Amino acid sequence: MNKKIIAAAAIAACSSVSQAQSNVTIYGDIDQYIGYISSSSGKNVIGLNDGSILRSRLGFRGTEELGHGYQVKYTLEQGLNAGTGASADSNHLFDRQAWVGISTPVGEFRLGRQNTEIFYIGGAIDYTDRTTFGSVINTFGVPSRYDNDISYKSPRIAGFQGVAHYALGEQAGGGLSQSAVVQLALDYTNGPYRAGYAGLSAKPAPTGTVQEKIVYHNLYADYEYGSGKVYVAYVRSNNVTSNANGLTAGTILSNIANPNNLVAGTDKNAYRYFNIYQLSADYRISSQVRVGALYGVIKDTSDTSAGAKGGNIGVFYDLSKRTILYSFASVLTNQSNAGFRFSGSAGPTANLAGADVNGQRLSGVQAGVVHKF
Repeated sequence: MNKKIIAAAAIAACSSVSQAQSNVTIYGDIDQYIGYISSSSGKNVIGLNDGSILRSRLGFRGTEELGHGYQVKYTLEQGLNAGTGASADSNHLFDRQAWVGISTPVGEFRLGRQNTEIFYIGGAIDYTDRTTFGSVINTFGVPSRYDNDISYKSPRIAGFQGVAHYALGEQAGGGLSQSAVVQLALDYTNGPYRAGYAGLSAKPAPTGTVQEKIVYHNLYADYEYGSGKVYVAYVRSNNVTSNANGLTAGTILSNIANPNNLVAGTDKNAYRYFNIYQLSADYRISSQVRVGALYGVIKDTSDTSAGAKGGNIGVFYDLSKRTILYSFASVLTNQSNAGFRFSGSAGPTANLAGADVNGQRLSGVQAGVVHKF
């Protein structure tokens, strides 16, 4: 009996040590909203959509302490459609993130499917976290994540932090750089000020007839004035094309960087560049209530009348530390050859397309709730 007691105590002690050195966290959120979209064509649609601010998700993340400033880290994260219970991407079990890495005194290294730095800086782009109907930058399209990604993030030194990513194209006979997606980012923070750059460049397949790289460059600056924040952002990109949803409703570069979903090098829209300018600000009325407004312009530098302009007003109400109620009213005016349409953290399942967005003026209203756990 004494031997059993000693053995049980030893196992408990080992388990306690193990738990102290490593941990696993289950986390996620559910974001549901009622969205109403109307077009100057006379059509409108209303629906229960997922992910205005945050795509509903379920995730697992953990760390293992190795000592001397070293940690092993990992994240597995799956997107969900809370309105139907379906997975967000039938091609991936963990479509949002699936990576393992090691944190060291000289920086952090990661391997696997990762969010882009462009995605990570959403909170520095505008008061809506760059994801609602009204964010013009979000309407244009934001590169979000890539497969086969190798990344390095430096420590923050004198307010500066740098990040680099290299997502392999993995095409046979192509070498290391063929069809790769390269990212660079630099962020600076100092008291109420924040500014930086995040961008990427993707090489077309070498067999393509259009060898123009697909790029996305994002500059941003913020100033926190006490009761709120002012946001200024600029984007230059050629990552837009037409599809069945609208004249400018598609992207050339896929979010899946594998041999079947690269830049094919066949889309002449790669030669058409857009400049996007956006200004927004928010104000905290009380500890629970925050309001904001936004205005932005998408400028078609090829002068083919494929730009747009729009904005929104919104309010957030902190029901608790984990639950937020929100509401937004947005407007978007397409030029005659533009077909941009409203989006969110996830594309709304109830949306307009085709002739109801091409050259049309869209109005949208959102009212929803996001709960984090």
